[in-house]
Amino acid sequence: QVQLVESGGGLVQPGGSLRLSCAASGSTFRLDVMGWYRQAPGKQRELVARIGGGGITRYSESVKGRFTISRDNAKNTVYLQMSDLKPEDTAVYYCNFYPVRPFVSWGQGTQVTVSS
Repeated sequence: QVQLVESGGGLVQPGGSLRLSCAASGSTFRLDVMGWYRQAPGKQRELVARIGGGGITRYSESVKGRFTISRDNAKNTVYLQMSDLKPEDTAVYYCNFYPVRPFVSWGQGTQVTVSS
């Protein structure tokens, strides 16, 4: 059974930085495309970044140039380095496969709040 555990969120001022981590277990991690998603209050969950097993990355326009996704296959962990954070980045952040797979539950997510 695949488990995804996110961590690293918190309260940060606009312009600040945070690094999120996601530990994955129970999958062929190094072969999988992994994504970071976020869900703001009252909005649908959206994909913000993804990374292939070989390290190819893609970003949504809203975070391009500010966020960096990376992975450590030896640790079965994917990271999201977030810089120049804006209030509109406030959301619960989740990691999951890309595309999302049936029968794989979402983790608890990690709250990111950008506020002065």
